[in-house]
Amino acid sequence: MTERVAIVLFNLGGPDSLSAVRPFLFNLFNDRAIIGLPSLPRRLLASFISRRREKKAQGIYAQMGNRSPILPNTEAQAAALVAALTGQAAGAAGGAEYRAFIAMRYWHPLTEETVAAVKAYRPDRVILLPLYPQFSTTTTASSYAAWMQAAKAAGIPAPHRLVCCYPVEAGFVAAAAVILRDALAQAATKAAQAQPLVILSAHGLPKKVVDAGDPYVAQVEAGAAAIAAAVGLPREQWIVSYQSRVGPLEWVGPQTDAVIAQAAKDRRAIIVFPIAFVSEHSETLVELDIEYRHLAESHGAPAYVRAPTVSTHPDFIAGLARLVQSARGKDAAIQPGCGQGFCANAARCACKVAAE
Repeated sequence: MTERVAIVLFNLGGPDSLSAVRPFLFNLFNDRAIIGLPSLPRRLLASFISRRREKKAQGIYAQMGNRSPILPNTEAQAAALVAALTGQAAGAAGGAEYRAFIAMRYWHPLTEETVAAVKAYRPDRVILLPLYPQFSTTTTASSYAAWMQAAKAAGIPAPHRLVCCYPVEAGFVAAAAVILRDALAQAATKAAQAQPLVILSAHGLPKKVVDAGDPYVAQVEAGAAAIAAAVGLPREQWIVSYQSRVGPLEWVGPQTDAVIAQAAKDRRAIIVFPIAFVSEHSETLVELDIEYRHLAESHGAPAYVRAPTVSTHPDFIAGLARLVQSARGKDAAIQPGCGQGFCANAARCACKVAAE
């Protein structure tokens, strides 16, 4: 009998119109994983922040066609993943039927919508696959908690397996390496005499989140080292940095904009790879492509090349397929995909957070 497997892709989500910007921001800041206040003051603060930031955020999305591209990008990844798994199943005994679903954390399709769709599918097994290579309490843990609460309320009887992280997964690393080699070649064409600097840029986190035991930074750095090794970059030619800092709190560093400004002043050819983003959205298409490019050029950079995300690169999709197959064959609810012990002692790793 063919097993019916539902694959649920977790992602952030993004507004699908300018009028959706404020409710999207409200949902974001009303998440307890983002603002750790009790419910009522958190809702009031989220309402205030979303109103205050609405116009600026609308200006950002206006530069992307008045909407976020993250849903169609995720749909393409879902289709590619099912195609890869279906091809594998066709040649294997005891195959499975795979169907992919998308659960966005802060905009449609929201968790509750996707839970209803998965329940209607009546799967024998549910694989939860975050499109965040690195685990964080602010991303994967938040999506997982929301999913499990809604799935329990809906009464989905199928066993669930969460792939918690995959910062050094072979397919992810291979796809990133191919993309980076191409970006390095582009930079060499533009500025053959300039020494290159590869900036592996990740979304930042407040330092207090990391100090509390979140393994995100350790996983970003481990993935960056693996990618640099695959490309063959000497240590002086790459650096990890963090972007998208907001608010008055101290954030982890170094900050991507500061690294870019200094590299430009040093007349280095700048190559930026978004290591924590697997699909294009505002942080890549506006922050990296427009704002940071202007910063680099205004400080005299001889070249600025922004490498694309891994998106639907065949190596990346093959890696996701392997993670799904591995999780399908195991009994533990949480499937660590890091492959190394660099976050084993983190107080807020996936296994410890899920047990709370």
